Amino acid sequence: MDEAARLLTLLALAGGALTLVGGAFAYFLDETRRIRRALAAGLGGAAPQPMLIARGRGVGIGFDLSAGAVVVTWDKGGWRLCYRLTELVGVELIVDRAVAARAFRGEPRRALDQLADPQERVRLRFVFDDPTHPDFALDLWLPEDDGLPKRMDAPEALGEANRWMARMDSILRRAGQGVAKAPATAPVVRQAAARAAPPPALFDDDDDDAFEDNPENAIT
Repeated sequence: MDEAARLLTLLALAGGALTLVGGAFAYFLDETRRIRRALAAGLGGAAPQPMLIARGRGVGIGFDLSAGAVVVTWDKGGWRLCYRLTELVGVELIVDRAVAARAFRGEPRRALDQLADPQERVRLRFVFDDPTHPDFALDLWLPEDDGLPKRMDAPEALGEANRWMARMDSILRRAGQGVAKAPATAPVVRQAAARAAPPPALFDDDDDDAFEDNPENAIT
């Protein structure tokens, strides 16, 4: 009887330990937390503020406005690129296949005037003054997101993107006025590991074929 009690106790303890380990493992590997850690690492340990993460796609962007730094990450934080804020040229809001709004340094902001619900995508495209990695795209909504937990629907994504366009317009104006500048000693690290991995393509192969078939739809 004592042997059976000891065995049951050991099994209960082992089960509890495995549950705790599994919970900790899941917590550590959570997509949002991994991306937040990668952004913070790229900002020298500073918490990214503001920060935007595209759930389910493993990409995100974070800012340290006091240091004048920007970090983008993809592959759930596996890779990242770091820029000075002064290298951020502008941002485009792409709805379906058209640029619906844009904010670029030195240009008047083009506000969002589309009221119809998106059909294909809601995307923010950040443009940098870097010939090697000139842009970075975050899809805030795609049709396959509908019904999935922790994903925005099309109107929510469009509203969030529009808020970010206003935020980026303010950041670009501040950076242009010299309010936020990166420290002269801050290095710009372009990749997070020894081998380089390109950021996600702006459009997939099917999209490229569609552009070739309909060149008037191309975004310039």
